[in-house]
Amino acid sequence: MLDIIAGKSALKSIEQQGFNQNLFSAFLGASGGPKWFSLFGLDKYVFGSFFKDRTEELYLIGSSAGAFRSACFAQNDPVAAISRMAKSYSETIYSSKVDATEVSAKAIELLDYMLGKNGIEEIISNPVIKAHFLVNKANGLMQSDSKGLQLASLLKSYLLNRLDRKLLKSQFDRYVFHHPKSQLQINDPYDFNTQHVPLTRGNLKQALLASGSIPLVMEGINDIPGTPKGKYWDGGIVDYHFDFEINHNDKLVLYPHFNPHPKAGWFDKNLNRKVMSQHYDNIVMLVPSAEFIASLPYGKIPDRKDFETMDAKTRIKYWKTVLAETEKLAESFDQFLSSQNLGKIKLFS
Repeated sequence: MLDIIAGKSALKSIEQQGFNQNLFSAFLGASGGPKWFSLFGLDKYVFGSFFKDRTEELYLIGSSAGAFRSACFAQNDPVAAISRMAKSYSETIYSSKVDATEVSAKAIELLDYMLGKNGIEEIISNPVIKAHFLVNKANGLMQSDSKGLQLASLLKSYLLNRLDRKLLKSQFDRYVFHHPKSQLQINDPYDFNTQHVPLTRGNLKQALLASGSIPLVMEGINDIPGTPKGKYWDGGIVDYHFDFEINHNDKLVLYPHFNPHPKAGWFDKNLNRKVMSQHYDNIVMLVPSAEFIASLPYGKIPDRKDFETMDAKTRIKYWKTVLAETEKLAESFDQFLSSQNLGKIKLFS
């Protein structure tokens, strides 16, 4: 049901110390919209059991849906928070003439429900689980509200990235909105201009919304408090599945992900370009197996295209079924932890 994939250094540490929560000091949450539903049961287990009662700092780094998940995990009751997120997201219905304004309004509703009454305060003041949200500040035509100009800018970004990922840094700056007491840094060989901004009561909601604001689908977020004036967009544009090093310590990074083949940025989705293997040397990925995915309705995990290809009733039933089925992934992980059958672990390649 669950594939466990580890980098060389990560596998060595596990072989020496066993697979336990003390091995880890960071957690990654990727972009991907409702693809995240395939990890729901696993998320509840990881933060409701595996990391429960943790006293050592754990750094959460997320973009887009991964940032929303991180916001759930940093609340006092992470299982309740992620369950609220799953319920709201899976039951979202848009009008027949949906536009960016409506999608953004629905995202705000989801965010408010997910955060609850005290979520912002709990995230900022959490002394152990420290959240970081990745956001991209636009340069050039992506600053415009015009869809035509945004599309032209995205086409330029696609072409630049196709030539060399480093060229994309002319189009976007990376912003890391971080727990106010976090010193975590990102080491990026692509040299994106990266700014670190402390999360506050005044900017957390906007930063989180910006991290999930998909160009052309949603509205960009303007002038987030604590940052330069401008328009801010989805963190997954630059950091879709991650291709950088986290400067935290010598411990490992836990990365539940819906795909065993991560892509660096949004524009890499259809390219054969691989992430740098050294960036996954100390990462452990938890991935739904191909067999598990084949067992789901339609033989696939949810994605945003389901909004277009299915009527609301069919889509919601399908998504709810997937959410329930992911409890099997939690059971599979629990069995692995009990057996410590390290032969099950695959080497990242």
